[in-house]
Amino acid sequence: MQPLPLTPRCLPRITIAFCVAALPLAFFFLAAAHAHGPAKTLPIYTVNGAEIFRDYCAACHGIDGKGNGPVAPALKYKVPDLTEISKRGNGKFPIARIRDIIDGKETLSGHGSREMPVWGPIFHQVDADQDLGNVRIDNLARYIESLQRK
Repeated sequence: MQPLPLTPRCLPRITIAFCVAALPLAFFFLAAAHAHGPAKTLPIYTVNGAEIFRDYCAACHGIDGKGNGPVAPALKYKVPDLTEISKRGNGKFPIARIRDIIDGKETLSGHGSREMPVWGPIFHQVDADQDLGNVRIDNLARYIESLQRK
């Protein structure tokens, strides 16, 4: 019996199946780690918006910000296309609102419970006696602004 050939058409299905199958395993390891004491967050060494987006946002929103990250199909709600924020706002990018959403100060009530993680406490980790959280959040919001379709 020969294995089925892998074609470019089946790769997205395989990726989605892998991500969906991996989620319970990830939750198992998170639960096991939590059972052994409080979770320790890794320090964030960058303030670069693109790097922060890649490390914290792209899993759901996709590298291009269009809501097509590998985890997106497994979520309860559709992940928003971040490249159309200005379009939805009549050509204006609401940078203060985006900062508040990232920080967790504003919840998206129309989406039910908050499925997007609250990044504020993580981004506000004290590094070398400095809280660079506001810098990180501002740089991330400005990076999202740079993704807007013209």
